Amino acid sequence: MIVYLARRLFQAVLILLGVSLVTFALLYLLPADPARQIAGRTASAQQVANIRAQLGLDQPFFVQYGRYLGNLVQGDLGRSYLQRSAVSDLIWSRLPASLLLMAAGIACELVLGLTLGVLAAVRRGRPADHVAMVGSFVTVSAPQFVVGLLFLYVFAVKLGWFPIGGYGTFSHLVLPAVTLGVLGAGWYSRMMRSSMVDVLRQDYIRTARAKGLRRWTILARHAVPNALLPVIAMIGIDIGLFMSGIVVVESVFGWPGIGQLAWQAIQRVDLPIIMGVTLVSAVAIVLGNLLADLLAPFIDPRIKLQ
Repeated sequence: MIVYLARRLFQAVLILLGVSLVTFALLYLLPADPARQIAGRTASAQQVANIRAQLGLDQPFFVQYGRYLGNLVQGDLGRSYLQRSAVSDLIWSRLPASLLLMAAGIACELVLGLTLGVLAAVRRGRPADHVAMVGSFVTVSAPQFVVGLLFLYVFAVKLGWFPIGGYGTFSHLVLPAVTLGVLGAGWYSRMMRSSMVDVLRQDYIRTARAKGLRRWTILARHAVPNALLPVIAMIGIDIGLFMSGIVVVESVFGWPGIGQLAWQAIQRVDLPIIMGVTLVSAVAIVLGNLLADLLAPFIDPRIKLQ
């Protein structure tokens, strides 16, 4: 286990280094000029050049990247060009909202997706299976802003059950979490159905049936636990995606998460914030995948971590 963790952590460092290099290179090649954004449209060329020199943006790429890595090793993500605050403080202030939305969104995805996936697998080839799969295709294909605005219009504007937007209470959380749950449930239902169909064909399932075990007992004790492995791996990826924030959903519902912070930074070409959010998202994805791998042996003892 220790050797496995050490190897995975070493791989994580290489992945994060690659992510930082690629992201920094793309931002370096970006045609937009952060100095111009800071100086304003009426600033002279000399003023823009002075700001660019103060920020070190006039230096060669590898000089800028080397300086960024040196600060990053010390835990310094830099300072926002426009907000004049440490990027780590800005991300930390948005982290609770992102974690809350992540937990609620994944919970909704699992409840909806796994339920529909198991139902479709058990009723394979029947109308319930077809309805569930068509529904999953629709939810996967539906644009996030359309679903979010539809829920706002129906449940907030027309019915008045929930607030239009904001953050702070459970009622503010329901609509964005359900929106993410509906959009993500399609992936989980399709994956769970496929995994369940394979498991239900296994010999130990036929043996359990031959012993006279009840249908739901077989499903709960034998089929579902063995079908969950690919789902757990997908949850690990979702953790990273939710940590980076679902930008559209957060914008629609006015949710003050990391995704909204990233969107504001992109609009203003605030490079330190963009880099910081990207690295935090990459760390979340790496840790989510590692957690999924560590949980797999507890679900299926046949899996050995090497």
